[in-house]
Amino acid sequence: MAYKVDHEYDYLFKIVLIGDSGVGKSNILSRFTRNEFYLESKSTIGVEFATRTLQVEGKTVKAQIWDTAGQERYRAITSAYYRGAVGALMVYDITKKQTFDNVERWLRELRNHADSNIVIMLAGNKSDLNHLRSVQEEEANLLAEKEGISFLETSALEALNVEKAFQTILLDIYQIVSRKALAAQEAGVVPSQGTAINVGEHSGNVEKRACCSN
Repeated sequence: MAYKVDHEYDYLFKIVLIGDSGVGKSNILSRFTRNEFYLESKSTIGVEFATRTLQVEGKTVKAQIWDTAGQERYRAITSAYYRGAVGALMVYDITKKQTFDNVERWLRELRNHADSNIVIMLAGNKSDLNHLRSVQEEEANLLAEKEGISFLETSALEALNVEKAFQTILLDIYQIVSRKALAAQEAGVVPSQGTAINVGEHSGNVEKRACCSN
């Protein structure tokens, strides 16, 4: 979902948060969108989303961030919400090795349901609990390099790197959109108002209006 709109914002990008239950996805969302943290947060049921508008290279970008439930019984519901996403933050808990071991499974699911050009970042959350660490940063770095995705560690509690994570994803998405717009202009394609385009390769997944054509 990458729409260009006239007034309140220039672009709307849909980003999904994925990962096991309890890794802190909801608190990452609330920290980024409302600068809040809930120590006693409950498990997300189904899907929730929140938005935040910010500046990316002089453009006003509205991030629509979807928080997907990590429990197995909700995965059939949430899989539909991968469609239209142009970015994903894949979260694990640095104190729980199993949540890191499941990252590759989440990555497969994401790549099966989302556009092939989706921007993905791996986030090791709860870095404030370094004394309880069971996943080394080097191990996560190696996985990220192997999968061709970016990586950093975050702490929703301490607001560490949460802003940086989303800004990095949004910048990468915006640059992909900009490159496609430039390529279209160089090809002499001048779309009319309301023309839809795809950020990725698969028609219908990722769109942008009033900008450019593939």
